[in-house]
Amino acid sequence: MKIGLFIVLIFLICFEACKSDSKDKIAEAYVPESETEQLKEPKVQRFGMIIKVKPEKLEEYKKLHANPWPGIMNMLTECNIRNYSIYYKDGYLFSYFEYVGNDFEADMKKMADDSLTQEWWKLTDPCQIPLETRKEGEWWATMEEIFHLD
Repeated sequence: MKIGLFIVLIFLICFEACKSDSKDKIAEAYVPESETEQLKEPKVQRFGMIIKVKPEKLEEYKKLHANPWPGIMNMLTECNIRNYSIYYKDGYLFSYFEYVGNDFEADMKKMADDSLTQEWWKLTDPCQIPLETRKEGEWWATMEEIFHLD
């Protein structure tokens, strides 16, 4: 009798899911809501940042980034950074990256705590001049996104 009720229950769940034309209804029936949030693709967050570069250090900075250490590249990936670029114009460095994780602050702390990243920053930081208008605690100043087209 219990197996029959179970089969009827499964049938009703499937029937309702098909009726509402939602592929996720069956999964939601078995997974608590808090867990379904974790299963969703993280929302991509875009970041633009800016900093000045010391004119006498520009070539050194370019050389460092022409051949970044593999461990630095791995750490960026582990910290959910994607599509990362740095541009130069008139004494300014502009960076763009996409964050695909679920906890930006935790991932940035992980990166900052990494000893290899700290060694990398010992080489790159002396090349840079932070903007006076940056927020407290920032090295690269974050920028406001004004427009985006996918």
